[in-house]
Amino acid sequence: MYTAKGTLNRDDQLRKYSPLVRRLAHHMIAKLPPSVELDDLIQVGMIGLTEAIARFEPTQGVQFETFASQRIRGAMIDELREGDWMSRGSRKSQKDIEQAVSRLQQKLQRVPKESEIAAELGMELADYQHLLAKVRGTQLVYLEDISGGNDDDGFLDRHMGDSEADPSARLQDHRMRTALVAAINVLPEREQQIMSMYYEHDMNLKEIAAVLGVTESRICQLHSQSIARLRSKLREH
Repeated sequence: MYTAKGTLNRDDQLRKYSPLVRRLAHHMIAKLPPSVELDDLIQVGMIGLTEAIARFEPTQGVQFETFASQRIRGAMIDELREGDWMSRGSRKSQKDIEQAVSRLQQKLQRVPKESEIAAELGMELADYQHLLAKVRGTQLVYLEDISGGNDDDGFLDRHMGDSEADPSARLQDHRMRTALVAAINVLPEREQQIMSMYYEHDMNLKEIAAVLGVTESRICQLHSQSIARLRSKLREH
């Protein structure tokens, strides 16, 4: 484990903790859009692991896995910050949709219809559907969540906490997953089907469209709308 100089053996640690990098990458990418490549996160995570091995001091009183997890996640998040995948205008549009959904849910005490969301936004249905396709709301976490935006402070801490290191974070993660399942279960039936095929069965939008007999564009619209509904619901937890 250690060299003659008392430092961690780099090659041994890379072999031992490379599964940790993959696990953290899979955990993070489940909440990111398809445009983010798993292999890219793993590659960046391995760089974070290498830095952790070089910087670790046993005298700090922290386990290496805990220290490495923080470094690995930090490297991945830095990479995501540098490669922002969604324009500021698109993120604003997605948040406008979320807020409209939230207002309607409180007002109607039920899941709002697509036409009702359009009306709440002061838009024609066709224009609203075009907006859904444009924003392609394919993530549960936005870049400003990662960087701690003022209008959504704490969202990332609640939903992407370091559950490997902190028992309270593990509990928060369990609550988030439970809340997410509950939120999915109250989606309209068609949107439930899409989310299940996309996230549980790892199908892409084109494949889902073929199964449901609609266009890929329509699946994209409904998927964006589902994400807005889910984020609106998760903000309550």
